Amino acid sequence: MKKFSFELEKILEFRNFEKQEAEAELAKALSKETEIKNNLEMIANQMIVSNQSVNKSSSFDDVIAQSRYKNLLNYQKDELLKELAQANLVTEEKRSVLAECMKKTVALEKLKEKRKEEWKTACDYEEAEEIDEASNHLKSVN
Repeated sequence: MKKFSFELEKILEFRNFEKQEAEAELAKALSKETEIKNNLEMIANQMIVSNQSVNKSSSFDDVIAQSRYKNLLNYQKDELLKELAQANLVTEEKRSVLAECMKKTVALEKLKEKRKEEWKTACDYEEAEEIDEASNHLKSVN
């Protein structure tokens, strides 16, 4: 019995490679989003600490310094929000690319399974034919 061979195996391997690359790219994009969200959380915590400092301070200079610091934090927050919006777009694009790669891979894998089943059926048929021939040959010899 001959070994099963899928004529599109190289293409399937390439599609799997593309899928792995797309998964890696999506992971990078998600990592970037997480980094930005962590920075936003850090700024929010710094804002809370700054507000508490202003409430405890009686010095005008401290209040002015805290006000400037809060302005800086607000600026950083706004910039991070812009980066997050851009990162979200990149992530969605990477998700779309991955979905397309998965669709192509799944289609080829299904075709491979179908061809393998057809091959198995053909092999089973050939084996049954050989058994019948051998049986008929034995009957004719006796």
